[in-house]
Amino acid sequence: MSGLSSFISAASERARQTDLLFFSATALSAFIILLVAGLIIGLSIRYRKNSTADRSELPSLLQREFETGWTLATVLLFVTIFGWASAQGFGAMTPAGEPLQINVVAKQWMWKSEHPGGEREINELHVPADRAILLSMNSQDVIHSFFVPALRIKQDVVPGHTEALSFIADKPGTYALLCAEYCGTQHSKMTGKVIVMEEEDYADWLSHQEADNSLAAQGERLFTTLGCSGCHGNSANVRAPPLEYVYGSPVALADGRIVEADDAYLRDSILQPKRDVVAGFKPIMPSFAGRVSEANLLALLAYLKKKPQQEARDD
Repeated sequence: MSGLSSFISAASERARQTDLLFFSATALSAFIILLVAGLIIGLSIRYRKNSTADRSELPSLLQREFETGWTLATVLLFVTIFGWASAQGFGAMTPAGEPLQINVVAKQWMWKSEHPGGEREINELHVPADRAILLSMNSQDVIHSFFVPALRIKQDVVPGHTEALSFIADKPGTYALLCAEYCGTQHSKMTGKVIVMEEEDYADWLSHQEADNSLAAQGERLFTTLGCSGCHGNSANVRAPPLEYVYGSPVALADGRIVEADDAYLRDSILQPKRDVVAGFKPIMPSFAGRVSEANLLALLAYLKKKPQQEARDD
């Protein structure tokens, strides 16, 4: 019963807006169904066999106005619902204010999350209420789907891609976390909890967590052991693009294109280094495809993303 309660409760403004859209569309659909059914039944009775009802045709002008009005009303209704749903969807994609970014890794059959300070948890996700949360999600094996019914959010997590999902929960409580994509024989056991806390309670919870082995710290060690620092480090003898300020910055490529150094670019640069060669540098970096696991790749990305950003350099 507690699971059902968690499913139907709305823990965010987005969830309530989604409910309003859903129930409005359902009520409208029910009204149209009843209207059409009523017309079918009423006209069937009126024009039944042996009925004396007037069966002459309507004037042609009235026929045209009726058809035009019915068609325009249907189009207007469709555009209204489409615009409403689109505005709600696009609004949810842009978190308000500076979001709290949390890394989430899916694997058979668990959800692993890491907070900015390195605090880690499995099958639980603690977040503060009334604050924008941005989840950066990856999968280590197969396709999973991050689903929190109480927040009305669901995002597929595909191996090889970094997916982003934002939300603002405004109702403290504990809510069900599910995988909505069949991911193997124990898919049904891939469950967890999203725990929404008041800001001060969240800060207190963080202060009691261990954070000595963050994903970024693991990535920093890999950066050295894999020999990356030998080329990309400040004292490297090999000339390779510096990485201190690259994440989120525009990068000029040898073929004249300019791309943003986002998660996909960094991932491709590690696994397919000859695909997007930086202008002014030779394509001498070997591919690390098959040499680093997905978990190690995520750690490297976390380290590169944690390096000083462009804004810090500009200051």
